[in-house]
Amino acid sequence: MLQYVTVGVSDMEKATAFYTKLLAPMGLTKLFAKDRIAFFGKDMQSPVFAICIPHNQNDPHPGNGNMFGFAPGSKEQVDELHALAISLGATDEGAPGQRLPNMFYGGYFRDLDGNKGVFHHFG
Repeated sequence: MLQYVTVGVSDMEKATAFYTKLLAPMGLTKLFAKDRIAFFGKDMQSPVFAICIPHNQNDPHPGNGNMFGFAPGSKEQVDELHALAISLGATDEGAPGQRLPNMFYGGYFRDLDGNKGVFHHFG
């Protein structure tokens, strides 16, 4: 089981504001932040999502084929959070919809630094 996922960002202030607003509807908050890194989640014992300025101080690079996913709990919440991401400056990478019949519903986005994410619901 994963404990955390970290993605690189170029501006901590902008990225922190983006993810603070985007993850709040799922009950996720900023748990800890220091200098170049911030962790979001329910608590530090549960899986967390982190953003950071890369350690080597070079520009962050979203990976080709890399993606993170959030399960907000329903198809309606997928729709709402995908729309929220876009309203906060993310780009659409695939509107919410059924991807696998009766199994996977997802809406894809790229954050302010191009990291790819998805809000999804199984069922």
